[in-house]
Amino acid sequence: MSFTSKLPWSTCDNWWNTGTCSSLNDTLDRSSGNLSGWTNYSSDSSNATVAKALRRMTAAEEFWQFNVLELSSGIEDLGRIRWQLLVCLFVAWLLVFLCLFKGIKSSGKVAYVTATIPYLFLTLIFIRVLLLPGAVDGILFYVTPDFPQLLNPKVWAEACLQIFYSLGPAWGGLITMASYNKFDNNCVRDSIIVCLACCGTSFYAGFVCFSILGHMAYSSCLPISEVVTSGPGMAFSAYPEAITKLPVSPLWAVFFFLMLLTLGLDSQFGMLETCTSGFIDEFPKYLRRHRTVFTAVFCAIQFVIGIPFVTQGGMYIFQILDWYAAAFSAMVIAFLECVVLSYIYGADQLYKDLEMMMGKKPSLWWKMCWCFITPVIMLTMLVYSCVNMAPPTYGDYEYPGWAIGFGWMIAMCSIVPMPLVAVYRISRAKGTLNQRIYLLLRPTEVWGPSDPTLRLMYSSSLAEKGLRLPCVGKDRPTDSTDPKQSVAINSEL
Repeated sequence: MSFTSKLPWSTCDNWWNTGTCSSLNDTLDRSSGNLSGWTNYSSDSSNATVAKALRRMTAAEEFWQFNVLELSSGIEDLGRIRWQLLVCLFVAWLLVFLCLFKGIKSSGKVAYVTATIPYLFLTLIFIRVLLLPGAVDGILFYVTPDFPQLLNPKVWAEACLQIFYSLGPAWGGLITMASYNKFDNNCVRDSIIVCLACCGTSFYAGFVCFSILGHMAYSSCLPISEVVTSGPGMAFSAYPEAITKLPVSPLWAVFFFLMLLTLGLDSQFGMLETCTSGFIDEFPKYLRRHRTVFTAVFCAIQFVIGIPFVTQGGMYIFQILDWYAAAFSAMVIAFLECVVLSYIYGADQLYKDLEMMMGKKPSLWWKMCWCFITPVIMLTMLVYSCVNMAPPTYGDYEYPGWAIGFGWMIAMCSIVPMPLVAVYRISRAKGTLNQRIYLLLRPTEVWGPSDPTLRLMYSSSLAEKGLRLPCVGKDRPTDSTDPKQSVAINSEL
């Protein structure tokens, strides 16, 4: 719908608009104290009070809510499938397949384009929005610290969750992509670069977003904190509103949504590669030679699973999954990863592995993070989230009890298998209970570099330090043809 002479979300004269829609012409005449285009109100009512009472929505917000989503009354009423969104879902998964059907060889080349285009469009939009009234107020709202809020644990819990979304620890993507690095790759340097680039990008994007919110607050005469409803629709209301103010706005709209598409593809690449690589590495005899077919089938299954999300009530399902699948299970998995890495495998052993890979020891700071700082922070955030976690809401809508229960079931899907598999493995092992647990806490016989030459170097390095491979008498070079010449400990630092 961006390929039009006039963007449909720039006016309030469409069939989906309501009587309280705020179009581009409904701006505040600050000198006279009147709101043009509004119903007459008594002069003793302040503009801010009137605006808040009407709960006015911008044309972009109404376009998103009432035209794109055709949002139903609640999760109890999924309504019909939005065929326009269904087509978009199919095209998205088709693009993902075309970019990943050859694995890392194809996705790596595509990433050069999809990872750089968003920066270009963000910068262009930011320059234009800075010229709009109210943009500076939005930026000041963004960079001005609210010190009482810094004492609010909820703020830190939300910040921790945001890091999970941005960096993706405990999701498997970082480990999967790192497994394609060379054996001597400096993973410590890479981890620092990834963190700085990711957080820096989020910080920079905040300037763009809040400058837009500042202008929207100026136009609708509302405080910046109330100008737009937070949630998944943020990117589809705040940014499109700013695009309508740009010259040749349909062209900018095309560029903007292409940017969103590339961002979505980048995120999906890592997730899908993690899933497909996991199955292929587990069943190489059956799947490695048929990677393209397996990737196609996997994308088709994901497309079918996504169909409920493109119904009129799909946004409610999306928010339930987004709220519970990420807020709880990711923290549990990340905490357990820290404990296993630091206290079961051993931080000292990991230090020796990294020294052999990079030729030098990492800083002591990393060991402090692995053993103390990160686990304490994760455990604190986990306990706080469990105690204070409230059911999600979408605007004024509150989810029913069965939907909350469904959300917790989704959250447990990635946690419950861990103790179940542990009990199963202990029951199948031989020896006393202590012997079984001791054996299962040791790495398997294939632990180490997959390349035979590098594995021999790994064994020699351990022997020089008076150490041995974890499974004595069983370690041997693998016959794997996997192109990943890396060590398994190339994990999330």
